[in-house]
Amino acid sequence: MTGKVFTIAQQKGGAGKSTLAAHLAVAWARTGKSVAIIDIDPQASLEHWFEARIDRLGEDDLGITFVSSTGWRSTREVANLTRGHDVVVVDSPPHAETESRIAVRAANMVVIPAQPSPLDVWATLPTVELAHREKSPATIVLNRVPPRANLTAQMVTKIGGYPIKVARNLIGNRVAFAESMASGRTAMETRPSSVAAKEIRALARELFRKA
Repeated sequence: MTGKVFTIAQQKGGAGKSTLAAHLAVAWARTGKSVAIIDIDPQASLEHWFEARIDRLGEDDLGITFVSSTGWRSTREVANLTRGHDVVVVDSPPHAETESRIAVRAANMVVIPAQPSPLDVWATLPTVELAHREKSPATIVLNRVPPRANLTAQMVTKIGGYPIKVARNLIGNRVAFAESMASGRTAMETRPSSVAAKEIRALARELFRKA
């Protein structure tokens, strides 16, 4: 088995990177895939989420494997995880050049969350450039999209001269995401019939198919 690696990368803070990583990992796991998360972000947001998940669900019902790593060890960790899992989700650091490069290089797809404003999309340029240098396919996911957002996926075709793919499925700015993360879960577990859960499931299907 050689699993698909999805690196969630965004050098601009506040884009919802860790929340998206957790939700995608659980979405894939709930379709029967074996899924691992590796957190190489020094902020350790996903590690805190996973600890809350253990407290809430116990050791035997987590649904995913979790590993935290730093530096060059991350390359070996990702390689090891791909041998035993269908999907490996990497939560990369926002600014550490070495760790970000390692995570992007390992990816079958680099997933770049961006809020739907021109300033936020333009701020993704360093991440897009990094993916381009490492020859890793990248897809922007418009995240935290408010109602009546002016920026649509069709408008984001080039960033800094680089052609960029944009996921067809958008993720709305929904309370269910933050609420569920606080308890170590996801919107699919706390509100399975919600719009938030449906959006994540649709995005997970799309990304897995394209990777």
